[in-house]
Amino acid sequence: MSEIRFRPSSTHDPSYVKLLVEDTMTDPNNHSKADHLDDNLNPLVSSTANTSDQQENDQDFPKTRLFGYSFNTIVLVTHFNIFLYSAAFWIQNAVFPYLSKELGADPVVFGYLQTTFALVQLAGGPLFGRFGDLFGSRLAMMLSFWAAASTYFLLGVSTNMPMLFLSRLPSVFMHAMQAGQMIVTDVCSSKRADALGKLGISYGVGMVVGPVAGGLIAKYFSLEKAAFAACILSVISIILIYMYIPRTVKKVTHTDSDKNVFNIKKIIDLLKAPGAMFLISIKIATGIPMGIFQSMFSIVALDLFKLPPEQNSYIMSYIGVMAMIVQGIGIGVVTKKFSELNILFGSAFTLAVSYLLLSFTSTVLEMCLVFIPMTIGLTFQNVITTSALTHTVSDADTGAMLGLSMAVNSLIRSLSPTIGGYMLASYGFESFGYLGFVTCMAVTLVLFWKKRSTPD
Repeated sequence: MSEIRFRPSSTHDPSYVKLLVEDTMTDPNNHSKADHLDDNLNPLVSSTANTSDQQENDQDFPKTRLFGYSFNTIVLVTHFNIFLYSAAFWIQNAVFPYLSKELGADPVVFGYLQTTFALVQLAGGPLFGRFGDLFGSRLAMMLSFWAAASTYFLLGVSTNMPMLFLSRLPSVFMHAMQAGQMIVTDVCSSKRADALGKLGISYGVGMVVGPVAGGLIAKYFSLEKAAFAACILSVISIILIYMYIPRTVKKVTHTDSDKNVFNIKKIIDLLKAPGAMFLISIKIATGIPMGIFQSMFSIVALDLFKLPPEQNSYIMSYIGVMAMIVQGIGIGVVTKKFSELNILFGSAFTLAVSYLLLSFTSTVLEMCLVFIPMTIGLTFQNVITTSALTHTVSDADTGAMLGLSMAVNSLIRSLSPTIGGYMLASYGFESFGYLGFVTCMAVTLVLFWKKRSTPD
């Protein structure tokens, strides 16, 4: 039987989850795995002895001087493309409800459109990650922006409801954030959690700029022009990727003889990686309550708190800015001081308390105060579990594992509107907080047991 243990991160390598896998069985060469444990843990643990080599490898890529600082050119271009991706997505997201309404979509049909988008992305996430592992993260990122450009172009030329649904289909490969995580994972061997977290800053800036730009374009030109603007930004990203991202940035080449992207057995094998299902379970348990709350937030803001649309947008921006601060500063600071098991435990407990407080909020001010610890807890949970999942597999399969991680998010988005609508109608707004408290407290207890069973 295998036992998964989290070990405290070393002071030299603070960003990794230490998953120690001990197996009493012997290997084919009749050597005890415990006799050469370090050799068998490379997919899961980056030992301190290898940290200096990793940091040295991180310096092998081209540098760009900007504002007196030296930046990894590949990472810098990736951040800019994530900003463009986010800006383009939120430009079209700002006008999509109005375009769909013009074409005759009622709230029910609009819900079907949103569900279609989530299901298509759910299907494409693991396949996209597998594609990146086999053919390189540059080609994967170009594919994601081609899918985005196609989606926005079809949205702009839609004249009826079937075309509107058709515009959702290319988004099966619209996973630029996942592609950015793949590139950062390949380039940044050390401090991976911090590097992944900082991608959220670029996305957050685009999230602030996009809706404003979309509203202005729609106001002074047309809704269709806003969709075309999002398409143009995606095409610009394709050009930048072709010019500045190397053909391959993965240090480990894939040795699979089967180059089939649709290799379901390979994806199932990744789920069986030591520690993978444990981390995915944490991601699901802490993510479902937030997905339900987010899917119903607009209705809650309108019906319960009587917020006009502009104030609703202000709250979204407020949450986005908090998430940017946590990802840009908090992740790097905290991972230097605490092991990732302790971070997961602390964030789960913070989420549990936040959800309980959410159940008792009655004013907008109280809700905004509760959003502070809730955003901190959720951001740490997302970044740390994503980083940890990439260490449960070999470097050759990190893209597919990131795809599975993204698929979890898509699955939550697919189920949340239906569950949230039922809970809101049957039990009221308070039920969202109670559900989050129960699930996150259960995760907290499991992680506490894991901490107790882990030797210092």
